[in-house]
Amino acid sequence: MRVLLADDERLLADTVADGLRKLAMAVDVCYDGEAALERLSVHRYDVAVLDRDMPHRTGDEVCRWAVNAELGTRILILTAAAGIRDRVDGLSLGADDYLTKPFAFAELAARIQTLARRPPVSAPPVLQHAGVEVDIPRHRAFRDGRLLDLTPKEFAVLTVLLRSAGTVVSAEELLEKAWDEHADPFTNAVRVAVMTLRKKLGEPAVVHTVPRIGYRLGTGSDGYEPCN
Repeated sequence: MRVLLADDERLLADTVADGLRKLAMAVDVCYDGEAALERLSVHRYDVAVLDRDMPHRTGDEVCRWAVNAELGTRILILTAAAGIRDRVDGLSLGADDYLTKPFAFAELAARIQTLARRPPVSAPPVLQHAGVEVDIPRHRAFRDGRLLDLTPKEFAVLTVLLRSAGTVVSAEELLEKAWDEHADPFTNAVRVAVMTLRKKLGEPAVVHTVPRIGYRLGTGSDGYEPCN
């Protein structure tokens, strides 16, 4: 999933972002509301975590704009304001969830994962295809019951492919969904991640390359060559 984290407490934001990336999330970080609005208008995010008290534009303003723009991004308000009235006001803006500071990182990560699984695109917590299984909440992947030792990026790529339900996913789409905004669009990171993922999945090959188009999950015998 792709997450926007907007908080003017830079050390907190950077620390949380690093933790989320270790859970295979692509995270973009900004430190004021104006920058958050700019990123939301350019990129598609599954979840945006917004601090209420940011400079230039408040988190409330950003939340209101995102909801009115019907982006489909789930909004989690993060703030030190812990009163009932504060929580009600935050949710009344159209936010999907509200978490007060100080907070436990594990709870924040769990809330983000829960928000990302909500409709309109309903995704089950466990995805399966041709003997491949991804348990998203527990961050575990299996091939025919064998636990796979995947890097966060390999896990993210496999999750995107499983959610595509056998349709072709372009390298650009994988880069958009599994990497953050700093990823070089001309890098070979996607090809390398797919190559190492394919090796760890083992035979018969289940991740196939559709020449000049992208990648798809198959059954190992559907006519596509598992080339890089």
